[in-house]
Amino acid sequence: MNKIFRLIMILCAFCGIAQAQPERPKLVVGIVIDQMRWDYLYRYYARYEEGGFKRMLGEGFNVENCQIPYIPSVTAIGHTSIWTGSVPSIHGIAGNSFYENGKFVYCTEDQTVKPVGSNGKAGFMSPRKMWTTTIGDELRLATNNRSKVIGVALKDRASILPAGHHANGAFWFDDEAGRFITSSFYMDKLPEWVNKFNKQKLPEKYLSQKWETLYPIDSYTQSAADVNNYENEFMEGVKAQFPIDLPAIYKKKGYGIIRNTPFGCNLTFDIAKAAIEGENLGRNSDTDVLTISCSSTDYIGHQVGVNAIETEDCYLRLDKALADFFDYLDKTIGKGNYLAFLTADHGGVNNATFLKDQKIPAGIWNKKGLVEKLNDMLKAQFNTDKKLVLSIKNYQVFFDTTAIEEANIDYAAVKQSVVNRLKKEHDVHYAFDMEKTSTESIPEQLKFRAINGYNRERSGGVQVVLKPAHYEYYSPKGTSHGAWNPYDIHIPCLFMGWHIQHGATTQPHFMTDIAATVCALLHIQAPNGCIGTPIF
Repeated sequence: MNKIFRLIMILCAFCGIAQAQPERPKLVVGIVIDQMRWDYLYRYYARYEEGGFKRMLGEGFNVENCQIPYIPSVTAIGHTSIWTGSVPSIHGIAGNSFYENGKFVYCTEDQTVKPVGSNGKAGFMSPRKMWTTTIGDELRLATNNRSKVIGVALKDRASILPAGHHANGAFWFDDEAGRFITSSFYMDKLPEWVNKFNKQKLPEKYLSQKWETLYPIDSYTQSAADVNNYENEFMEGVKAQFPIDLPAIYKKKGYGIIRNTPFGCNLTFDIAKAAIEGENLGRNSDTDVLTISCSSTDYIGHQVGVNAIETEDCYLRLDKALADFFDYLDKTIGKGNYLAFLTADHGGVNNATFLKDQKIPAGIWNKKGLVEKLNDMLKAQFNTDKKLVLSIKNYQVFFDTTAIEEANIDYAAVKQSVVNRLKKEHDVHYAFDMEKTSTESIPEQLKFRAINGYNRERSGGVQVVLKPAHYEYYSPKGTSHGAWNPYDIHIPCLFMGWHIQHGATTQPHFMTDIAATVCALLHIQAPNGCIGTPIF
């Protein structure tokens, strides 16, 4: 009898413990739209369907004034900051590429790992250069590794950095192989569900059809004419003009061209669904996480800019893909059982020529030969034959600090000399020594972002800030990003689903608040470099 009583007590205690677990959604889905400006929510609003962007706006919570709290505003930093709640000075990802130990390196490159699913160079990737945890990392720790975390994207950095160090897997697209791959950082072989997905050869199917506008081309009133002076070619020798003959281009250029089409977004959602099915996400005892990044919007934006029919058509198609994906989640996970958020890693500036045609000041910073000019100036000034300036990247000047030290040259004096010279550049608004940012006579909002973006091990010694609508780019056509201005740092931020009340706020918030908010909702520790504040 006593044994039965003790058993009953133990079972009751177990039930009490189970009931005491915090309430959480079955699945967290974070969607990042690469290069999506905040105003795209409204620029194309009239043509969106009810199930995509409009659903998030109509059912979810809209953070209208969400901004990026650092410079430079680029892809790798954006994805990292969203999922870590941190900034480059802390999480270590100081650009898509940056200097590390005197060598210029890509943000996720890792020669210590091996490609999995491919024999190409695209597989030598990992999150090792990121110094902090992500939402997924913290959730895995909080659930004793019972939660699953999966990242998918066309871009390696857009899959790897959001998924984090402790993820169950991150998968990205290999242009040469035409399939999704991973690296040995995560696993020794591809999961069967990824192999099955790759065998469908969906890239070939998407590229077997011409890219024509979703609606009659004359109805694209939010864009410039199809043929104009503001767009780069779709590909070398191929005009950005509808219809775009994808089958013919694919024969010449291979699988990689899918990145430059809206169908790259469709392919991304396809593998996102396959991940849910293959990993049984959202149907386990603990919350799972799926990170999704749509990269094609960035490739298209760079090629043709903000005002192109290609861009408008891409977002209209993306809206449809979102609607389909949310419908899929409703049916598989259950409406109200998943927490979704949508944001962007950065925005994009209007093409400079386009702006000047509208009588708006703009320009493209041509820094060709500038490194050589700076080195010639420094050689004469400091009586050295060493090249003291390595490069100008990420709107920062990188110096050969080893050479400066060996020559016993005053580093501060070198930087000040470069600052004085850069201020003579027509496109340059400010230039300053990054170690003296706090004392510079510049707006506080710029100081704040420059300090957050400065990583003493991986950033340059001098920060360059161009005039509004002035930017560095390889071409006078298309567009770019990277600055502090609203067109680059004002991003969408939408929450929908589990425990999200419909509403909106115009109060200022930052990209770093997203991770803080999600972790607060999940009742887990924020990532270990998080500086954000929960939005609600």
